[in-house]
Amino acid sequence: MRDGDVWPASARTVPGGDVTVGGVSLAEAADRFGTPVYVLDEDEVRRRCRAYRAAFPSAEADVVYAAKAFLCRAVARWVGEEGLGLDVCSAGELGLAVATGFPAERIVMHGNAKSPEDLHTAVRLGVGRIVIDNASEIARLATIVPRNTRQQVLVRVVPGISAGGHAAIRTGTDDQKFGLSLTDGSAQHAIAKVLGQPRLQLMGLHCHIGSQIGTVKPYLQAVRRMVGLLARVRDQHGVVLPQLDIGGGHAIAYRPGERSLDIRTLATRVRSELADGCARAGLPVPRITVEPGRAVIGPAAVAVYRVLAVKRTGARTFVAVDGGMSDNPRPALYGVRYAPRLVGRASTAAPQQVTVVGRHCEAGDVLADGVELPGDVRPGDLLAVPAAGAYHLSMASGYNLVGRPPVVAVADGTARTLVRRESLDDMRRRDIGV
Repeated sequence: MRDGDVWPASARTVPGGDVTVGGVSLAEAADRFGTPVYVLDEDEVRRRCRAYRAAFPSAEADVVYAAKAFLCRAVARWVGEEGLGLDVCSAGELGLAVATGFPAERIVMHGNAKSPEDLHTAVRLGVGRIVIDNASEIARLATIVPRNTRQQVLVRVVPGISAGGHAAIRTGTDDQKFGLSLTDGSAQHAIAKVLGQPRLQLMGLHCHIGSQIGTVKPYLQAVRRMVGLLARVRDQHGVVLPQLDIGGGHAIAYRPGERSLDIRTLATRVRSELADGCARAGLPVPRITVEPGRAVIGPAAVAVYRVLAVKRTGARTFVAVDGGMSDNPRPALYGVRYAPRLVGRASTAAPQQVTVVGRHCEAGDVLADGVELPGDVRPGDLLAVPAAGAYHLSMASGYNLVGRPPVVAVADGTARTLVRRESLDDMRRRDIGV
């Protein structure tokens, strides 16, 4: 069973209307672990890591997994074992990764407003590279680095390229919070300032132009502009920077027929563009870094919900489930559309168009609008939502004090809990006031 890249490669439709992932029945997982539950296919994560390593060989490139998409100890271990580095955005993500045994020198620290704790933790644990995102961060970081040592850094550049599936996730233009502008000279000023700090070692440049980018063209534009800046750094400062990080943002399909970014094509054309640009500028080709997150973890997970109510109001049918915006805020934030399907039983009823909604006290708590489900969908049924691995639980909240769902890993017909369900007792323990 494959609907493009929407479902994990291991997904199979079995008699009785159920679906298995990693050899595990989704209906049985729902009964065993309760709902909502996130079922994560370990082999799919590893397969996607290997696809990136094949496209960007370690001899010439670094692939770092963007932990913000989703991080737990098992995922950190899986991507590390497959040869990927890790991209973190906080002391929390960094601490969890290092506690798991992830090598700190293979970690990149990001963030547009890193806290003192973030920077102190990064330096103390010895992260490989810290990405400078604003001018004030330069002196602040330099004072933390111990005497007679140097912290490797990159400068995040805004190349002036608009790309991405929604305005809220376009990060390559000057009208958003990330990075230092190429057009107004902020990036060049920051580079000069970093080069004047003896405790900082400028290794290269970084850019991230957006998320859910389905075509190669914006990345090639970014490479051209970044090579131009590398040449100016050489000409103005006599420094040849050995690294270029072009970020991530690689699109996946959330519904059948949607486009995902072809990673092999990306790798081939980026390498060619980089080689040609450096040849024209008289530069050696820098070591490239890419930062996939969604494209590694997104298609590897399936969220399973139980139907609580079916309501027909006027011309619309609402199917309410036992999760919603507390475990998946993406539809409310970005208008994302999913393709849920009935699992756990067969149905011969004609399909009807419905709106799948969550249980929360918000009219905007909509998981999937205008989707087709069997006309006999009823309370107690199970709905599975594929492509659920990225930016669901990592962005989950405690809204309405509904505990966050568990994450269950599946592989070779077995299932095990990676992250347990958040209980009411967990939430009560945090509330210490009277």
